[in-house]
Amino acid sequence: MNSILVTGCNRGLGLGIIKTLLKRQNSPKYIFATCRNIQASDELRKLSEEHTGKLHLVEIDLKDFDKYGDVVKQVENVVKEDGLNVLWNSAGISPRSSFLGIRALKVNELMDVFSVNCVAPLMLTKAFLPLLKKAAKANSSAPLGVSKAAIINMSSILGSIESNVDGSLYHYRVTKSGLNAATKSMSLDLKNDKIIAVSIHPGWVKTDMGGEKAPMSVEESCEQMIETIYKLDASKNGGFIQYNGESLPF
Repeated sequence: MNSILVTGCNRGLGLGIIKTLLKRQNSPKYIFATCRNIQASDELRKLSEEHTGKLHLVEIDLKDFDKYGDVVKQVENVVKEDGLNVLWNSAGISPRSSFLGIRALKVNELMDVFSVNCVAPLMLTKAFLPLLKKAAKANSSAPLGVSKAAIINMSSILGSIESNVDGSLYHYRVTKSGLNAATKSMSLDLKNDKIIAVSIHPGWVKTDMGGEKAPMSVEESCEQMIETIYKLDASKNGGFIQYNGESLPF
């Protein structure tokens, strides 16, 4: 993998992915990390200072769809004709009211979560498609996977319709199910371009969203996810997998 862009990197899993990638012996040449406010992202900014030339910070509010073109240009100015190998749509939100059931649903909250969790990954993928195609073409002799071109969509087991035995959590379930459906379509639509697409469940992780009772640390989840994406091949294209590569039911 020569280059990767990860969204939502100011904290949690996004930041964990960046830290894990930087520690790898075969770390990508270029790592792009997005966040809404670079000045407020102290840890991420410090990492960029320690890894000048490798880690590039990109400021973007993912709900500001009109700015996606600017983000693509920033990345293209660095990767040039090599294109972008991996787009990892990691950013996601879920309001506290999600735990209160259907009676607590509010239209504005549902639309907000849908915009970040489902619409943004779709539109950002569309924006980066030319660079992903360039990477696939530039690495035509490489096997299908992250060394050629791949889209990784951060999903959740809560997006699995078959696994839903508890109900509630409408905002997160609906948007992650939608993202899974989008991933499957991407895998079919981009197959001839030699770009693969997968949805990945990071596990139940100790983040602001996962809470302290979660059994996995951010470090454990990210290390396993990255090992998994490095091993992706055609057999996983369009799949819904968890952090260790095991398949999950849609």
